[in-house]
Amino acid sequence: MELGITTFAETYPDPVTGAPTAHGERLRQVVEEIECAESVGLDVYGVGEHHRADFAASAPAVVLAAGAARTSRIRLTSAVTVLSSDDPVRVFQDFATLDGLSGGRAEVMAGRGSFVESFPLFGYSLDDYDELFTEKLELLLAIRDSERVTWSGRHRAALHDQGVYPRPEREPLPVWVGVGGNPESVVRAGTLGLPMALAIIGGRPEQFAPLAELHRRAVAQAGHSPVPIAVHAHGYVAATTDRAGEEYFPSYAHAMSVIGRERGWGAMTRPAFDAMRSRTGSLVLGDPAAVAAKILQLREWLGIERFMLHLSVGTLPHERVLEAIRLLGTEVAPLVRDGSTS
Repeated sequence: MELGITTFAETYPDPVTGAPTAHGERLRQVVEEIECAESVGLDVYGVGEHHRADFAASAPAVVLAAGAARTSRIRLTSAVTVLSSDDPVRVFQDFATLDGLSGGRAEVMAGRGSFVESFPLFGYSLDDYDELFTEKLELLLAIRDSERVTWSGRHRAALHDQGVYPRPEREPLPVWVGVGGNPESVVRAGTLGLPMALAIIGGRPEQFAPLAELHRRAVAQAGHSPVPIAVHAHGYVAATTDRAGEEYFPSYAHAMSVIGRERGWGAMTRPAFDAMRSRTGSLVLGDPAAVAAKILQLREWLGIERFMLHLSVGTLPHERVLEAIRLLGTEVAPLVRDGSTS
C-alpha cells in the first residue's frame, strides 16, 4: 500500500505563542517537508488549494513544482484542486508542466472543495455548485485523453479542435477525484473509471465501507478495469501515543474550533478529541505501532491502496512535523507493508 502526506500549508496562529506563520515561510516549510517525505521512502505528497488567510497554498502546482526541483522519486499531487472554480485548460497545463519538470510524477486530485471562498473570488455562483464540477471534470478528462479538443458547455467558452499544451511526460495524466462522503460523487468517479480519495475527518471510518464498495461496483458496471481507492485522514505520529496526543491536541483543537464556528459546530474538546483517536475514531494518531494498526484497519474495512496522513490541521512546530514524517516513513511504513504491528 502507498503511503503519503497531505497539507493545506496552514498558517493558523500558534496555539501557545499566538503568532501566525508568514505565508512565505510556511510555503518554504512545505518544500522541506516534500524533501523529507522522499528521503524516508514515502510514495506521495499532496498540497490542497485554498483561498483564505489561514492557508498559504492557493496555487498547489507552483508549490509542488518547487518540491519537484528538490526531489526525484516521490509523486506530487493536488489534494484537492477546486475544479469547480478553476479553468480545466489551465489545470491541465499546470499539472502537465509539473509532470514534465518532475519526470512524470504529477497527479491531479479534482474536487468540489470543502470551503467555498473560491466561488465569489473567481465569479461563480454556488447555485451551480454541482453542475460546475460535472462540466469541468468532463472537459479536464477530454483534454487528458486527446491532444486536440472539441467541446462545449454552459460555464466556459467552447473549444473547436484546439490543442492544449504541453502534453504530460506520462500519458494519461493521472486524475483522481476527492470525495467527502457524497454517494453521487462516488458513483460519478466510479462510472468515469477514476480513482477516488475519501476524506475521512470525522465519524467512524468503518461507516465509509459502503462508499468504497459503491465505487468499486460503479467502476465494474461501467466496464472499467479496477482503479485504486485512497483515504485522506487527520493524524500525527510521535514516539509514544501519549506524547502524540499532547503535542497534536492544542493546534488541532484551535483549527477545528475555528472551522466549527464558521459551520455551526461546537468547539473541539479534549473528550471529543480522545474519542476521535480511539480504535474506531477518525484520527490516525499515536506511536508508530498504533498508527500502523489504524492504517491496516482502514485497509481491512475499505480495501484501500493508498493512505495519506494530513499532519498539520493547525499550526504544529515545523520540526515536529518533520519528525512525524520521518517516523511515518521509517517506522510506520515497514509495519504497514509487512501487514503487522507486532
